[in-house]
Amino acid sequence: MRIVLVGPPGAGKGTQAAYLAENLAIPHISTGDLFRANISQGTDLGREAKSYMDAGELVPDEVTIGMAKERMSRPDATRGFLLDGFPRNLSQAESLDAMLKSEGMTLDAVLDLEVPEDEVVKRIAGRRICRNDSSHVFHVTYKAPKTEGVCDVCGGDLYQRDDDSEETVRKRLEVYHGQTEPIIDYYRGQGLVVTISALGPVTEVTGRAMEALGKKG
Repeated sequence: MRIVLVGPPGAGKGTQAAYLAENLAIPHISTGDLFRANISQGTDLGREAKSYMDAGELVPDEVTIGMAKERMSRPDATRGFLLDGFPRNLSQAESLDAMLKSEGMTLDAVLDLEVPEDEVVKRIAGRRICRNDSSHVFHVTYKAPKTEGVCDVCGGDLYQRDDDSEETVRKRLEVYHGQTEPIIDYYRGQGLVVTISALGPVTEVTGRAMEALGKKG
């Protein structure tokens, strides 16, 4: 299957993408991974992307699409792929369609993870990170430390990242509503969208997603 995964920040896209890709035996292709891989390997696209990033500018769509096209052409993607974080806007969605059409391919489904806005804010703004080791992550509601402000693992101080503040989260949601949500209507017009609730345990959400995708397969 060729799938695009969409949803607001805090919907658990990265987690679900990993589970779904494993269950469907297709590669998980995330824009973050593409950028890191191309830059670290010093590819032409990676160098071009880095020049924009170093200048504090947005990387042009054609560079992102070029990276995605190269990744989707690899042998492990012949059975399909799951795109996470791309397309991010209507222009990228239209370019992706054109690229797939030129390769004789089409998308099979667009999986929309639905989460109420207040829950998104609660999920992200409640995160606390250990200053000693950023892999030690807690949550004031869902995974509270035994002692407030203290890491259970190493005793380090827990803090809230600046980009996890409620104000920043709401700004990110505004960007999502303005730029990314329109692609859902675009793909809905093609009959590709399946929307599921992303509330509840991770395994339950994965089960809902697999059932919804099964009906599209």
